Amino acid sequence: MGYDALYVLVPLTPFLLLPGAVWLGGRPAAYARLLALAPAVLTGYFVYLLWRVAADGAFTATLPWAPDLGLSLSLRFDGLGLLFAIIVAGIGALIVLYSSSYLEGHPLAGRFQLTLFAFMGSMLGVVLSDNLLVLFVFWELTGFTSYFLIGFDHERHEARKAALQALLVTGSGGLALLGAGVWIWQTTGTPLISVMGGASLASHPAYAIIAALILLAAFTKSAQVPFHFWLPNAMEAPTPVSAYLHSATMVKAGVYLVARMTPILGGTAFWSGVVATAGAVTMVGAGYRSLLETDLKRILAYTTIAALGVMMLLLSAGTGPAVAAGLVYLVAHALYKGALFLTSGAVDHETGTRDVGVLRGLRRAMPLTGTAAIVAAVSMAGVPPLLGFVAKEELYAAVAEFPVAGSLLLAAAVAASAMLGAAGLTAGFSPFAGDTPAPDKVHEAPRGLWVPPLTLALAGVLTGFVPALLSAPLSLAVGAVTGEPEEVELALWHGVTTALMLSGLTLALTLILYRYRVAVRQRAWLRSLRTERLYDGTLSLADALSRRVGPLMQSGPLRGYVRVIVVTAVGLLFAAFILGGDLPEVGQLSPIHPPTAGAALLIMVAAVSAALARTAMAAVLSLGAVGYGVAAMYVLLGAPDLATTQFAVETLTVVIFVLVFYQLPGFADGLSWLGRGRDALIAGAAGITIALLVLFTAASGASSRLADYFMDAAPSLAHGRNVVNVILVDFRSFDTMGEITVLVTVAIGVRALLHIGRERRP
Repeated sequence: MGYDALYVLVPLTPFLLLPGAVWLGGRPAAYARLLALAPAVLTGYFVYLLWRVAADGAFTATLPWAPDLGLSLSLRFDGLGLLFAIIVAGIGALIVLYSSSYLEGHPLAGRFQLTLFAFMGSMLGVVLSDNLLVLFVFWELTGFTSYFLIGFDHERHEARKAALQALLVTGSGGLALLGAGVWIWQTTGTPLISVMGGASLASHPAYAIIAALILLAAFTKSAQVPFHFWLPNAMEAPTPVSAYLHSATMVKAGVYLVARMTPILGGTAFWSGVVATAGAVTMVGAGYRSLLETDLKRILAYTTIAALGVMMLLLSAGTGPAVAAGLVYLVAHALYKGALFLTSGAVDHETGTRDVGVLRGLRRAMPLTGTAAIVAAVSMAGVPPLLGFVAKEELYAAVAEFPVAGSLLLAAAVAASAMLGAAGLTAGFSPFAGDTPAPDKVHEAPRGLWVPPLTLALAGVLTGFVPALLSAPLSLAVGAVTGEPEEVELALWHGVTTALMLSGLTLALTLILYRYRVAVRQRAWLRSLRTERLYDGTLSLADALSRRVGPLMQSGPLRGYVRVIVVTAVGLLFAAFILGGDLPEVGQLSPIHPPTAGAALLIMVAAVSAALARTAMAAVLSLGAVGYGVAAMYVLLGAPDLATTQFAVETLTVVIFVLVFYQLPGFADGLSWLGRGRDALIAGAAGITIALLVLFTAASGASSRLADYFMDAAPSLAHGRNVVNVILVDFRSFDTMGEITVLVTVAIGVRALLHIGRERRP
C-alpha cells in the first residue's frame, strides 16, 4: 500500500472502527471510554500534518475510486481542512468520552457510538475532500447520520419529527450542492477543488446560479435565516449530539463550504452581498431570540445560530483580516459552546430539568461542572483574558474595515455580541449562582460528564492567555482561503484601540441585558420569523398531494401497473419513430417456409387464446403454448441451444403456475367489455410497436460488432465453440448468476406458498 493510500485511509478510520464502536459502546463506561483513543490519536495525526504543511506546503493524496467516472478519493491537506479536522477529531474524542458516561446502561448505547463514529468519519471527509463530488457524498452522509443521532430517542414523536425536519432542510441544500458541483465540473473541466481554485467563475454566464446553489447548501447546513428553524428543534437529540453536531461540527460545514469556495466564487458583489446580508440578519435575529428562551439547550441553539451568522459575515469580505477573524471566532465558539452544551447535559442529568427559571445555586453541589460552565460563559461574553475576548476584538477590527456599510455592520455586531454574552451568562452562570441551595439529591456529575467540558473551558483559558499558539495554524488556514500567504498575529493586548472600547461597551450592554433578562423575555416583540410555518405548509401540501396522487398511481392490481408501463414504453417508442427522422426502407422479405409458418400460426392462435381466457389456468396453458411455439421457431431457424433452454423454462413455468394458480378465481371476471377493449388496444399497439422495431432494426443494415467479437473470442478466450453457452457462462457470468439467484428465490417462495396453503386448507 502506497503512502497516498495511507494518507487517504487514516483520516477515514472512524468508518473502519464501526464494529468496535458497537461492541465497546454497549459495555460499561470504563470500557466504552477506550473508544475515545481513536479520535484522540487522529487529533495528534492532524496536528503532525499541520506541522508538515507549515514546513513543506499543502499536498493532496489520491486513492482511485471510480476512475472511469473521474471519481477518486482525493484528500487535500492544507491549513483550512486540517484546522477543521483537528476540531472534529479533538472535540469528537471528548464527546465519545462524555457519551460513554451519559448513556451508560442505555440499551442502544452501542448503536449510538456506531452512528457517532460514522458521522465523525463523514465530517472528516467533508473538510478534507478535494473532489467536489466526493465532498457531496460525505456531505450527504453527515445529514444521513445526523438524522439517526437527532432521532436517537425514536420512540418520542418530537425526536422523530426534529430528525426528519433536519434531514429535509439540509438534504435540500445537499441537492443544490450536487447541482452546483456538476455545473462547476463541466465549466472548469475538473472536479478537483485545488485545481479549479485558480480559475474564477465570476465571468461565467451562469455564475449567479452556481453561486446561489452553493450558498443554498451552506445556509441550510449552517442554519442561516430563513433556514434556521431546524437547529433549535434538533435539540431533541441527546446532549452529546447537540454538543458535537450543533455547535462544533456539522453546522460549521456550511461555514467551511463558504470558506473553501471563496477562491472560486468569491470576490464579487453578489457573493459578498448575499453572504453578508444573511450573516448579519442571522446574528442579530438569532441573538435576540436567544434572550427569550428558558431551556438551556434552546438558548445555546439560538446563540449557535447567531455565532454562525457572525462567521458568515466575516467570511463575506474574503480579505485576510476578515477571514482570520472568522476562523478565530470559529475556534473560540467550538471551545466555549461545546463546554456549555456538555454542562447543560450534566445539569439535566443530575437535576432532571433544563429550565433556567428554576435552576439556582448549583455551584456547591456541582463545583467542577459549575467551573466549566462559568468559564465558558465568561468566554462567550468576551471577558479577558479568555479566547472569546480575543475573537470579539478581531471581529470588531475586521468589520470596521468593511468597504460597504461598515459602521452599520459594526453596530449590528456589537448588539449581537451583547445579546450572545447575556444569553451565555443565562445558560452558564445563572444555574450555579444564587444562595438557594440545590436539592439534596443533586450532586456532582460523574467524572465522564465534567472532564470533557472542563477540558474545553480550560483550552479557552490557555489560548486566551497565549493566543499566539493559534497564530501559525490560523495563518495556514487563512492562506488556504485567500490564496495568498497570510501572517496572523494574535495578541491579548493591542493597546487602547477602537476594538477595545467596543469590547468594553459590549460587556456593559451584556451585563445590562443579563440583569434585565426576565423583563426582556416578558416584553418580547418578535418571538419567531415564522419561516417554520412555510416548511410545515410545504410538507402538508406534499402530503395532501401524495394522498391524492398515491391511490391513482398505486391502485394495487398488478394489471394496472403493467398497463402503465406498456403504455409508457409504446408512447416513447412511437415518439422515437415519428421524431427520429427517416426510417430505413424495408426491402424484400425473406421467404416463409411451411414449417416456420406453422410455428408462427401456433404462436398467434395461442396468444389469442390467452387473451380470451376466462381463468388463470387457461391463460397459463395458452402462454405455455406460445413459449413452445417460440422454441419450435428456434429449432427451425437453427438455434437448438436456445430451443432447449426455452423448452425447459416454459415447462418449469407452466408447472409452477399450475401448482400455484389453480385455486385462483377467474381474473377477468371483473372486467367490462370496455375494459377488455382498452386492454386489447394496448396489447395490439405493443405488439405492432415491437414488430416495427424489429423490422426496422433488421432493415437498417447495421452490422453487429458483438457477433463478430463473440465468434472470435469464444474459442480463443473461453475455449468453447458453443457460442451461446460461452456467452451465458463466461461473458455474462454475473448476469447468469443473478438470473439463477432469482429463480432459486422464486422457487423458495413458491415452496413457502404451497406449504402455507397446505396448512390453511381444511
